Amino acid sequence: FNYFGLRSTLTQKVFDLTALNNYRSAQELLQANVAGMRDARDLVAYAVTGAYLQAIAAGGRVLAAHAQVDTAAALLKQTQDRKSVGLAAEIDVNRSTIEWQTQQQRVTTLENDLAKQKINLARLIGLPPSDSYELAGELPPSPPVDLNFDRAMAQAVENRFDLKAAEAQLRAAERTKAAASAERLPSLDVSADYGAIGTNPGQSHGTFTFVGTLRVPIWNGGKTGGSIEQADAALAQRRAEVEDTRGRIESDVRQALLDLETTRRQMVLATNNKQVARKTLELTKQRFGAGVTDTVEVVQTQESVATADFDYITSMFSYNLAKAALAHAIGDTETNLERFLAVP
Repeated sequence: FNYFGLRSTLTQKVFDLTALNNYRSAQELLQANVAGMRDARDLVAYAVTGAYLQAIAAGGRVLAAHAQVDTAAALLKQTQDRKSVGLAAEIDVNRSTIEWQTQQQRVTTLENDLAKQKINLARLIGLPPSDSYELAGELPPSPPVDLNFDRAMAQAVENRFDLKAAEAQLRAAERTKAAASAERLPSLDVSADYGAIGTNPGQSHGTFTFVGTLRVPIWNGGKTGGSIEQADAALAQRRAEVEDTRGRIESDVRQALLDLETTRRQMVLATNNKQVARKTLELTKQRFGAGVTDTVEVVQTQESVATADFDYITSMFSYNLAKAALAHAIGDTETNLERFLAVP
C-alpha cells in the first residue's frame, strides 16, 4: 500500500539553568580572549618602542663619536702645527694621535652596535633582517609627564587588558559554578511536530504532536557534588589570579613612576654636565693654543666631553624608556606612547 508523510519538528529547552550558565560562561571566556589579544598588542607596542629607542640611542652615540673624531683630528692637526714651529714636543703629537685613533675605534664599535639594534628592530616589526633602512631621527623633546600615583592607578585599573581578561575569566568561573549547582534542578524540554499523512499528497491529512519533558535528577548527587567542588577550586584560582594581577599592576605603576622621576633627574644633571664639559673643552683648547698647558689636559677634557655626551644620550634613552614603561603600566599603550613621547 502507498503511504505518504511530510513533517517538520521543533525541539526547544524551556528551562535549563545548567545550559544557560554554560552559555554565559562561554561568553565571558570569549571576552577574556579578546582582552588577552588586546593585552598582547599592548605588549608588542611596548617592545617595539623599546627597540626603537635603543636604536635611536645607538644612532646618537654614533653621531657623538663622529663629533669626537673630528675634535680629535682638529687637535692633532693643531699639535702637529705647533710641533713644526717648535712649540710642542713629539710626545704631545703622540698623545693627540692616540686620542684620534681611540675615537676612531669607538666609532667602529658603536656603528656595529647600531647595526645590531637595527636588525633587532627589524625583526620585531616584521622586516627581513637583511633589509636596509634608515631611522627617522631622534624623538623630539617631550614635556614631563604630569601624573600622580592615584590617577595612574585609576587609569591602569580602567585600561589594563590583562586585568580585564582576568576579571572575565573570574566571571566565567562563577558561571561555571552556577551551572554545576544547577545540575541539581529539574529541566524542562518541549518538542512539537506538524505534518501531513496520507496515501498520496492529494489525500493527506494534517497531524501534529506536542510533548513536554520534565527531567528531574535523582541519582546524580555524587557527580553533581564533584562538579561543584571542581568549579569551586577553579573559582578560587581565578580570584587569586585577579588579586595577583591587581598587585602586579600596582607594582608596575609604582616602579614606572619611580623610574620616571629618577631618569628625569639624571637627564637634567646629564644636560648640565654636557654643557659644562663642552665649555671646559673650549677653555682648555684656548689654554693649549696659548701654550699654557699641554695635550694631557686637552685629551683628558676631551674624554670628559665624550663621557658627558654618552651619559646624556643614555639618560635621554632611560627617560624615554621610563615613559614607555609608564604608558604600558597604565594601559592603552599606543595612545599613551604618542602622548608621553610627543610622537608626531
